[in-house]
Amino acid sequence: MKKLKVLASVLPILLCGCHDSKRNTAVEEINDSTTPLHLLKPDYTTPYGKLTVGQIRKDVDRVFRYIDSVTPAKVVDGEGREIADLTNLPDDAKLNQGTYRLTSYEWAVMYMALLRASRLLDEPRYKDYVTDRVGFLAKCAPAFAELAVRTGKPDGQMRQVVSPASLDDAGAMSAAFMLTAMADSTLDLSGLIENYYNIVENVAYRLPDGTIARNRPHHNSVWLDDMFMALPAMAVRSAYTGDGRTLDESGRIAGQFIDRMWIPEKSLFRHGYVDGMVEQPSMAWGRANGWAILTLCQLLDYMHGQHPAREKLLTTMRSHIKGLASLQGKDGFWHQLLDRDDSYEETSATAIFTYCIAHAINEGWIDATVYGPVAHLGWEALSTKINTKGEIEGVCVGTGMGFDPAFYYYRPVSVKAAHGYGPAILAGAEMVRLLDTYYPRVNDSGVHYYKVDPETDVPIFSLDANGKAMEILH
Repeated sequence: MKKLKVLASVLPILLCGCHDSKRNTAVEEINDSTTPLHLLKPDYTTPYGKLTVGQIRKDVDRVFRYIDSVTPAKVVDGEGREIADLTNLPDDAKLNQGTYRLTSYEWAVMYMALLRASRLLDEPRYKDYVTDRVGFLAKCAPAFAELAVRTGKPDGQMRQVVSPASLDDAGAMSAAFMLTAMADSTLDLSGLIENYYNIVENVAYRLPDGTIARNRPHHNSVWLDDMFMALPAMAVRSAYTGDGRTLDESGRIAGQFIDRMWIPEKSLFRHGYVDGMVEQPSMAWGRANGWAILTLCQLLDYMHGQHPAREKLLTTMRSHIKGLASLQGKDGFWHQLLDRDDSYEETSATAIFTYCIAHAINEGWIDATVYGPVAHLGWEALSTKINTKGEIEGVCVGTGMGFDPAFYYYRPVSVKAAHGYGPAILAGAEMVRLLDTYYPRVNDSGVHYYKVDPETDVPIFSLDANGKAMEILH
């Protein structure tokens, strides 16, 4: 291939007819005749352009090192002293309170994210974190169960493990524990897994057709969040037990969520639905839409071939991604209320969407040429919210269901909101996979994804029939 001919690099600063006062010599004006103005670098707010696997890995690892340092796995007494014997606990024993709760559904997302990242990035430390923390919870659970009976005062965190009472306690954690057990057969998690899954299967409140629901803020309220709380666990269960009926059930219920929650004219999901109401609220909350598309991706990961639910889920996922792409902000973020760009840019939703779009490309469900730049820009935005400590900034705190915009607009954000950490790990790992599979290049100042390496880094290039860069003159 001939060497591409391009003009010399553009001056970094526009000089507008100024003069050198010492030499009193005019500096040539930069204009369209003297300079390729189209190659001037725009003043982007977030990074734009070249993205490397090394950069992403560093960002992911910074998040991991932070969460590893602030979530110790230990039991302490009333004076804060660590207890070594986890089989015989004193009355004042309690699970050490780290910055983030090892037993929360948000941390179940973290466990699942780290298991996936460990595989995609070939990083055993991430899996070790999961097996260490989950193994620790399993080891001390019997003693905490006995302690609760003996004292009548169950530990706040360990109660979620030994006596889960709600889908928030058990749904995501059920999936995380099953995935951990499949990743490390030396761990004995079966008792806790069955305890968790019983909540998903038999205790979680449902409408007559089996759709997961709650009785707040109104009777028979359907929360979009509960797609994720229950259905991925059913899909994982099919792999864990070898019984495909739970996968079939997850697909059936997912279709019922879509029937109730999908807003066709927006290609988005509503956050809440109240069974029996003629008109429904239409608040397109970002993170709830994230949980929905994450659920679709996770179910599709298990639904191969001609599974009866696959086509509906795949069609909805593609429509959702198309709608989301149209609403991505100029700096790569998505908004707290997706269709209201005066609501704040929210990081956890941005992380989930970045992961799901990258994952859908990598699985061949959507086109890399169309959507690769969307995921690329999403990661660039997300990376600016990973601070030097590894904390994730701009994450909306836990949020109930609202029927008005003010409720969502003014929800607080906090680096201590755990909802952003697992999604950030997921997004980074999947972006590395994307960059290992496709060839992002900046061509004529825009990010483009190529399926064949064009074998050039020049600013502007054309492609021949084989996808290789051709000579271009300026």
